[in-house]
Amino acid sequence: PNREVCIVRRDRTNTPLQALVTLNDPVYVEASQALARRMVAEGGDTPQDQALRGWRLAVTRPASDKELGRLVQLYEEAKAEYAADPEAARQLATEPLGPLPAGLDATELAAWTVVANVLLNLDETLAKP
Repeated sequence: PNREVCIVRRDRTNTPLQALVTLNDPVYVEASQALARRMVAEGGDTPQDQALRGWRLAVTRPASDKELGRLVQLYEEAKAEYAADPEAARQLATEPLGPLPAGLDATELAAWTVVANVLLNLDETLAKP
C-alpha cells in the first residue's frame, strides 16, 4: 500500500515498486543517513561492530557471520567508490539530513548510508511481526 493508508500487516509482493521507493525516496534516504550516523556513533571502532549495531537496530536479531560479512563487504566497496568521488560522498552523507557531525568523514558516512539503506530495505525490516 502507499503511505496514505495505515494497515496492520503488509502483504508480501513480487513487484519491484516497494523496493524502488525504499531505495530512492528522500524519506528513506534521510532515514538511512540517520541510521548510518547512529551506526558510527554507537557501533564501536571497527566496521564489524558498526555493521552489527545497524543490523541490531534494523532487524532486532543477531546477524549471522555471513550476513555481517556481506554488510562489511558492501561498506568497503561503497567506501572505495566514494573515496574516488568526494562530492558524491558529501551529497549522500548530508542531503537531505544536513551537515556532517563534527569529526565524521563524508566518505565513511556515505558508505554507511548505503549499508543502512540496504538494512532498511530488507523484507525483515519492512515486515517485522
